[in-house]
Amino acid sequence: MKLGKDGIFVVLMALLLPLASSHAKESAPTVKADSRETFMPVADNVREEMRAGGRFEFVTAQERGTIDKDLGQMQALFDKFNTVDGMDLATKIQLYNAQSEVNAILTRRDGDREICEYATPTGSNIPKTTCRKYSDIERNRRATEVMKDNMLHTILPSDRVSH
Repeated sequence: MKLGKDGIFVVLMALLLPLASSHAKESAPTVKADSRETFMPVADNVREEMRAGGRFEFVTAQERGTIDKDLGQMQALFDKFNTVDGMDLATKIQLYNAQSEVNAILTRRDGDREICEYATPTGSNIPKTTCRKYSDIERNRRATEVMKDNMLHTILPSDRVSH
């Protein structure tokens, strides 16, 4: 069997394809907090990132309360046992449940999370994939709400606007 230029190109691309995927953007390393000393900086970092301009700035007030409660519970467990290895099974389950709840909220409100949608743009029949960061989507949504409120107050006198 004789391969032409196209055949050689296809075989070469098939061999190089696994190498291309290995250069994809790697996710950030996970932080392992298995002792009181390693937990405290992680908890402080989470609280810092929930402030305006931080990675988790779009956490709601209710979610912030849940996170603070869970981080406090986790801190109390580490204060009592110092390490995960020193905890009994019931305490490890409490720690796991609190950590899972915090992680679920932070994952959902992560400003760096990329959200992609496959839709047909206006004026076209060709669907297109568009990806945006959660923080950009949320900032646009909030700006639209402010603009809508401003327009409502401009059109109607303030005594006629009800929220």
